[in-house]
Amino acid sequence: MTTRATANIGVVGLAVMGANLARNLASREGNTVAVHNRTPARTAELVAAHPEAGFVAAESIDDFVASLARPRTAIIMVQAGAGTDAVIDQLVERFEPGDIIVDGGNANFQDTIARERRIAPTGIHFAGVGISGGEEGALKGPSIMPGGSAESYETLGPILSSIAAVADGEPCVTHVGTDGAGHFVKMIHNGIEYADMQLIGEAYDLLRTVGGLEPHAIADVFAQWNKGPLESYLIEITAEILRQVDPGTGKPFVDVVLDQAGSKGTGVWTVQNALDLGVPVGGIAEAVFARAVSSKPDQRAAVRRLGIARPALQEAGPGFAEDVAKALYASKVVAYAQGFDAIIAGAERYGWDIHKDRVARIWRGGCIIRARFLDRIAEAYTEDPNIATLLEAPYFARAVTEGQDAWRRIVATAARSGIPVPGFGSALSYYDSLAADRLPAALVQGQRDFFGAHTYRRTDQEGTFHTLWSGDRGEVRTDTASH
Repeated sequence: MTTRATANIGVVGLAVMGANLARNLASREGNTVAVHNRTPARTAELVAAHPEAGFVAAESIDDFVASLARPRTAIIMVQAGAGTDAVIDQLVERFEPGDIIVDGGNANFQDTIARERRIAPTGIHFAGVGISGGEEGALKGPSIMPGGSAESYETLGPILSSIAAVADGEPCVTHVGTDGAGHFVKMIHNGIEYADMQLIGEAYDLLRTVGGLEPHAIADVFAQWNKGPLESYLIEITAEILRQVDPGTGKPFVDVVLDQAGSKGTGVWTVQNALDLGVPVGGIAEAVFARAVSSKPDQRAAVRRLGIARPALQEAGPGFAEDVAKALYASKVVAYAQGFDAIIAGAERYGWDIHKDRVARIWRGGCIIRARFLDRIAEAYTEDPNIATLLEAPYFARAVTEGQDAWRRIVATAARSGIPVPGFGSALSYYDSLAADRLPAALVQGQRDFFGAHTYRRTDQEGTFHTLWSGDRGEVRTDTASH
């Protein structure tokens, strides 16, 4: 093991993501990569398997630190939580002011904020960096969402740019903001990913159940969609999955997979934080809840045992697939709009200067939600960074308006056929809520005032008011704000 400071970047944690990221870094001109794992055998295995990488292997954390040139820069790729904190503590003990510790895992952004505050007095920079693209992205080029100080990004930026995916000649990386901003934006990315996957699943279910198409035929539909406005990584891989045949049974692969979807928690975090920020993200929330429902086999079986007659399937009709495509597109627009609303609210709450257009651009390549229409989102925020919602941007307003009749037909067909479409349905309700002249919130506020004296505002006067519901039902003006 060497103790010479020859590496400009180091990676701690060599499971698949860490190992692939280290290989990606080593493949770029100008990078010399130090590698360390808690289990030395894994380090040795990686070095032996990839001699072309020229890794600087470190058996101990002291050797690892000694192998890094100043300013020392280390990327932590270990399991979020206690494991990350343990490595951070080891590095803080050995690093010096100006050195940089990078957390590249799926950390909770609140933890990143707390860690940055704890480490800042030492003079060591701490950067929470969101990395999207899975194992393949880590190796070939991910979308990267770094937080941390502007000073640390001067060193970190060129390194991350060298390994990021490239879209239209631009590396898919931008300095998102200070402390937890990078991990926050990555969390929102993952929440949008949940919604996108759920909507695609609902489109598949409709095409199969109402449309009567077999998986291989639906694969052809998705492949065709991937040549138009719906073009995206998730649409592309869906076609591949639907073409897959299980070698053991000869059945479509999708038919032998248990219909219970797992979750690693980032979608839940998105919904929890959106609730805290007061931002409606119903499309993301319904996707999270849909996974939860799928994973309740006892409850599902109990309802099926009731033997309730299911409604007859509606007829698909000749334009059914096109209607599904339009409903899918409109619902995706809503999901992304809600995600960016959460980013805006988070930036306001935590004091981050997040450029929405840059976020959209770095999501065009490498990440799971990469899609053609991210160019349109970037254009919308470049033209007007302060638009109230993506749904008012001319391109998206036109797309949703032109597709809303199909969207309504699909949601109605699903309801009459007994097919759950929580994603499509909630997206349409959200759109209708924004478009409504009046909402029943007026009645809700009246109820709140009746049982809790929470007050209300009037349409014809300024100020807040309370009705004396237990008295003469007269109205009094109050000086306190609504609770």
